[in-house]
Amino acid sequence: MIIRIAIAAVALSVAVMISATALISGFKHEISRKIFEFWGHIHISDTAYSLSFEPKPIRIGQDFYPSLDTITHIEYTTTKTVLGVETGTEQLVRSHGGVEHIQVFAHKPGIIRTKTAMEGILLKGIGKDFAWEHLKPYLQEGSIISMPDSAPSRDIIISRQTADRLKVNVGDKFIVHFVKGQDQLKRLFQVSGIYKTGLEEYDRKFALCDIRQVQQLLGWQPDEVAGFEVWLDDLRDLNLYNQYIYQEVLPPSLLSVSIQEKFPAIFEWLQLQDSNEIVVLSLMLAVAIVNMITALLVLVLERTQMIGLLKAMGEHNRKIRQIFLYYAAVIMSLGIFWGNLIGLGFCFLQDKFHFITMKEADYYLSYAPIRIEWLSVVGINIGTLLLTLLFLLLPSMVIARVSPVKAITFK
Repeated sequence: MIIRIAIAAVALSVAVMISATALISGFKHEISRKIFEFWGHIHISDTAYSLSFEPKPIRIGQDFYPSLDTITHIEYTTTKTVLGVETGTEQLVRSHGGVEHIQVFAHKPGIIRTKTAMEGILLKGIGKDFAWEHLKPYLQEGSIISMPDSAPSRDIIISRQTADRLKVNVGDKFIVHFVKGQDQLKRLFQVSGIYKTGLEEYDRKFALCDIRQVQQLLGWQPDEVAGFEVWLDDLRDLNLYNQYIYQEVLPPSLLSVSIQEKFPAIFEWLQLQDSNEIVVLSLMLAVAIVNMITALLVLVLERTQMIGLLKAMGEHNRKIRQIFLYYAAVIMSLGIFWGNLIGLGFCFLQDKFHFITMKEADYYLSYAPIRIEWLSVVGINIGTLLLTLLFLLLPSMVIARVSPVKAITFK
């Protein structure tokens, strides 16, 4: 019975650790993907952009546009830091990937007015270089914006949240009111698509339209934009490329800001999930260790006569301890096997059927996402086995205190 309980405890611990790691990794990955795919990794703009939604325009004809996306990797010398403190020594770092894409954008706040409702909105003007593959996963209805060469398109893509509040659908038209100085401007738009990212605080603010509409509203020239959005091949290069672009690529009048710096609250919240993961793994590992210690002590107690007999025949304590540790490793291996089967099975079912749902308004996702990192799974298996056996060395020392004479007569 004690062996079955030990196997079940180890299996449960391993299954929970695998499931928790996959859930937290999937949650962080999906939230990050939504933010990055919709907003890009790095924003390049005039230094005044961080202070106003109507910044000083910059010219499209920059030396880095559009050639920046031809960078495949960089080697960059930077100051080495230890625990966030610069050491004064330099180190050479190499990126994991390059720049995937760069595109222009411009913003203009306005008010959408229909017969039944009124809604504040921030128009994000996009050009022909816009990477639609980043938006299409979130486009629920309609199609992308058509951009004829003859005149600015009147198509607009709004969020599902905005569409529901305004009670409009694809094909409907409405007027957006803008303020320019002391004047009020109006523009008629037609809904070409409806998107939903699940990031409520952003969905309710932003709509996409032809950048030429925004340029006209701001009184800009066709070659003037608010800035550039940059996508990277590998997220691990975010800080590296942000520093490299700002120091080595941009002129002094421009500024580059990573999306993490722009929306720090979300990323600080995501980093808190790492603490949750550590707590869950620690608790489950403690459960496995305590149960295995209990099982080993019971096994020693049940085999006391055998231990005494082996000692009387001249066997060393170390060899006897190895027998019990080997048996404990077998029990652990069985528990780990069933734990992997249960944990990975749960992950597969959740990824397939999404039976664990979430409140999208609070968590930005409608279901708990799964992302299995096989290196983490291997680490959980090996780490659980080795750490538990390491902790079992202490209770196995009880064997050395067993007296052969008393053990043989033990009942």
